[in-house]
Amino acid sequence: MAVSAVILDMDGLMVDTEPLYKTAWQQATRELGFDLHDQRYATIVGRPLPDCERILMEEFGPAFPLDALRARWPGLWRDEVERLGIQVKPGLEALLAFIASEPLRVAVATSTNADWAAFTLDRAGLAGRVDVIVTGDQIARGKPAPDIYLEAARRIGVAPRECVALEDSEAGIRSIAAAGMTGILVPHWSPSPEAQAAAFRIVASLHEAKDVIASLLVVPAAR
Repeated sequence: MAVSAVILDMDGLMVDTEPLYKTAWQQATRELGFDLHDQRYATIVGRPLPDCERILMEEFGPAFPLDALRARWPGLWRDEVERLGIQVKPGLEALLAFIASEPLRVAVATSTNADWAAFTLDRAGLAGRVDVIVTGDQIARGKPAPDIYLEAARRIGVAPRECVALEDSEAGIRSIAAAGMTGILVPHWSPSPEAQAAAFRIVASLHEAKDVIASLLVVPAAR
């Protein structure tokens, strides 16, 4: 198959920020008297902020103090960043080096907003390492709709069918499939049947993802 670009999710895929978000959201909701347990939290992973808020309102009901949550969790997240830093995921440097060694474009497609994405990539030492960054506040519909991946392909000038995209969330891998791209899932959870069906390949690490991409670049010898 022809591969011209690699598109990467950010949180949980490139950088190990999901535990920081989880701590911030769970602590904030707990302070407000609500229980965002792990199973509930899993329903918002990988989705843009407005969708996360909508899901929580549906889950907790109209009494849920959304404005108070908005005011509280970002500060808790930044506290976690200052305490723990933002670490890149194992295998990311090797993956980016491999992409740079090939005639491939590279983009980031993240559900977070532009300011938070820039902050995260800068803190992780990844600023300037990709050609294009598309964020959740720049598209009409968030993951699992295909909009963000289609926009990333448009900005780098590559047809969706020539893109390989990497995700760690179910919403993300469904977004990739809906965009008509080849999706590699690097989960930190047990993939549902829907996620398994959406993925071209499921791997345990970015090291394995790099090998899958390399195999897709190999042109079969003519017979």
